[in-house]
Amino acid sequence: MKRWIWVVLLAMGCSFCNGVAKAASAVGEIGVSDGTPAETIVCPPPAPREIYPGEEWVWAASPEVLGWSSAKLAAARDYAESIGSAAVMIVDAGVVIDAWGDLTRNYNCHSMRKSLLSALYGIYVDEGTIDITQTLEQLGIDDLTPLTQIERQASVDDLLTARSGVYIPAAGEAQSMIDMRPERGSHASGTFWYYNNWDFNALGTIFDQETGEVSIYDAFRRRIAEPLEMQDFRAGLLRYSYVPYSAHPYYGFRMSTRDLARFGLLFLREGRWKNRRIIPSDWIQESTSAHAQIGPESGYGYMWWTGERSGLFPNVTIAGHGYYASGYRGHLVVVLPYLDLVIVHRVDTFEPAGDVPSETFGMLLWMILDAAGETDIGEPPFIDLAPGIRLAGNEVQAAISGSRLVAVGGALQTEVINDPDGTLSILFDGKIVYTGRWWVDGDRYCADVPDADDIGGCFDVMMDGNLLRLFELDGTLSIVFSVLNRTP
Repeated sequence: MKRWIWVVLLAMGCSFCNGVAKAASAVGEIGVSDGTPAETIVCPPPAPREIYPGEEWVWAASPEVLGWSSAKLAAARDYAESIGSAAVMIVDAGVVIDAWGDLTRNYNCHSMRKSLLSALYGIYVDEGTIDITQTLEQLGIDDLTPLTQIERQASVDDLLTARSGVYIPAAGEAQSMIDMRPERGSHASGTFWYYNNWDFNALGTIFDQETGEVSIYDAFRRRIAEPLEMQDFRAGLLRYSYVPYSAHPYYGFRMSTRDLARFGLLFLREGRWKNRRIIPSDWIQESTSAHAQIGPESGYGYMWWTGERSGLFPNVTIAGHGYYASGYRGHLVVVLPYLDLVIVHRVDTFEPAGDVPSETFGMLLWMILDAAGETDIGEPPFIDLAPGIRLAGNEVQAAISGSRLVAVGGALQTEVINDPDGTLSILFDGKIVYTGRWWVDGDRYCADVPDADDIGGCFDVMMDGNLLRLFELDGTLSIVFSVLNRTP
C-alpha cells in the first residue's frame, strides 16, 4: 500500500506546492472525530517521499481516501471491544487510518521487550561493540546455577534465536515455559528452538557488559526513542527485576500504543527515520527472517516472530512476509511490509482478567485487512459464512472420539487428542502440556482444561472434508483442526 500520493492528493485535496505550504491552509487541520491531535501534512515535493510522524502522528481525513472502508473498520472496532482489546492503532504508509482506546498509556510490554532489545543489538553489532559469534565462555557469562562446558559454547547468535541449549530457571518465566522446558543437556546449542527466557535475559546482561551503557532503557532512550520523537516513553521509570535463582534480570518495558507504532514504522522503513539511519537495514532483514522453523509457514528470527500465508496468525492469511513482536495476553506490534502496514494491539494487563490469544487476534486482523480491501486473506472466520456442514450431536461424537486434532496454523505445533473415554490431552510440539476432559452437549463439542483458564468451553462444529472448525457461541471462529485418526 504505497499510497503517499493518495494521502496527499486525496486526503488533503492539495496540489504540489514545493513541499512547504501547510495543507491546513487549504482544508484545515486533519484529525479524528474524537479530537485526537494530529500533524498537518505538508504537500510533497515533485519526488515521492515517505511520511513520518513528527511531534504528532499524521491522520487520514477519512479511511476511504486511502481505500479503506469506514463501515468495516467500525465492525473491527466493535469486535476488538468485545474481545477486550485496550487499544488498537492502524498505520498505513505512515498515516494513521484508525485507532481506538488509550493510545497514550504506557502499558506493560511483557515479551515485546525482546524485539525492543533486538533493535538495540542491531545498532551495537553494526558499530562493532557486540560480536554475535562470541560464545558465553568467551564473554564470561555464567549463572548462579553454573553452566556446563557444553552450555558455555552457545553463541550470542544462538541466544538471539532462542537456540542456546541452556535449560535452567530464569526470571519472568510463564508456567507454560517452565512446563515445556527441555531436559538439561538434551540439545546442543544451535540445534533446537525453545522459547527460552534464560536466553533473552542473558542477552540483557551481555548487552550491558559489552556496551557499557547505564541500562538497556537509557540506551533505548538515546538511540531509538529520542530520534523517533516518542511521546510517552519514560526510561527513568523502568527498572530491572532480579530473582534469587538467576544472575540475569528481567528487563521489563512499558510503552504506549502510539510509541510502539513508531517502533513498528521504523522496522517497516528498514531502520530509517526521515533522513537518518537508526538501525542497519541488513539487521532489519536478518532479525525479521526465520532462523528457526517453528510451525507450518511460521518462524522465529532475532527475537521477532515471523510468518507467511496462514503461518503468521490463525484464522487469517497474508499474501506476503510478515513479522511481529508479541507479549503476554495479546500485546502485539505487527508489521506487514508488503502492505506498508503497521498494526499495534494492546491489552490491559494491569488488570487480572482479559486475554486475546493469537486465534482471536487473527480474526481481528482478518477484519482489518478486509477493511483495507485485501482479498487474499483466507475464508471469513464466521460460522454463517464457513464452508462445510454443521454437525449434529451424534456426528460430533463420531468425528471427534478417538481422533487426533492437529491445529492449522499458529506458531507452535498444537495437537488435541480426544480419547473415547472422555480424556483430553493437549500437546505443544509433541509434548503433553495440559490434560482435561471432553464431551458432547447437544450439538456442541465441549472441553474442560482445569490448568488453563483460556482453553475450554463449548463450541459449534463445522466439518469440511478433513478440516474441523470450532466456533464460539457468538458465531466467530475459534480454531481450525485437521482431523487425523489416532495412531497406536
